[in-house]
Formats: sequence, C-alpha cells, structure tokens
Amino acid sequence: MDEQKEVIVLDVSLAKFGSFVYNIHMANSIKYKEQTFNIGDMLDIFYRIKEGEKERIQKFSGMLIKFRGVNDALRMITARRITRSGIGVERIIPLASPFISDIKIAKKGRYTKAKAYFVRGLSDQNLRKKIFKHAK
Repeated sequence: MDEQKEVIVLDVSLAKFGSFVYNIHMANSIKYKEQTFNIGDMLDIFYRIKEGEKERIQKFSGMLIKFRGVNDALRMITARRITRSGIGVERIIPLASPFISDIKIAKKGRYTKAKAYFVRGLSDQNLRKKIFKHAK
C-alpha cells in the first residue's frame, strides 16, 4: 500500500509538511521586524556602509517588486528605483544582513499581485499612475 504523508495544520500561519515547518503568508506581503511590507510599496532602506575606518548610512529609496525565501535567514527583497537619468536600478537585499540599519515605508502601494515585474518596462511617471492611483 502507498503511504500518504499527513499534513497537520498547527495554526493559521504555520503548516507542517514532513519535517519542515513553513511560515505561510499572503503571496504579496512580508513581515519584517513588526512591519508588514506589500509588493508595490515605496521603501526607504537604510544600509550601513563601511569605508576604511569610517561608517556611514546610505539610503536607497525604491519600490518593492518581489521577495523570496522560505525562512527569515534566507529571505531577500528586490527593490527598484529610477535614477535621475532614467535608468532603472534594482537592488537585492538580504533581510538577515547585519548592514541593514532600518527599513521604512515611504508610500503604500495599491498593487495586489505577487510580483511586480511589469514595472521594468514603465517610465517613472507611468509607474506612479499605475501603482499609486487615487481613490475616486
């Protein structure tokens, strides 16, 4: 006879498959240090940079277009911004990095999908129209 693996639901947010326990969230939101980030949010990421003996904090402002990783140690986010010259810059940031000083939400987006890859083909002005629509 075939043995079937039993799925035991421990909580709404936890499920056990075999010997692994996964944290189940919505496909378009992630929780980090008591804050919930959604795909499409504009984030201010403060990153500590060490240059020689000096240390400074650099701010990267961009839109959250994806996240990945099954647990907190492997979780990474990808943020994208448009420079003044119109070139798109994407930065992949591991959330377990000791160099992250702080992450703040600059503006909440109204996007509901799991990934926002379509923004790679948009200009900055068209992106603001699509993501940050005003309620009528």
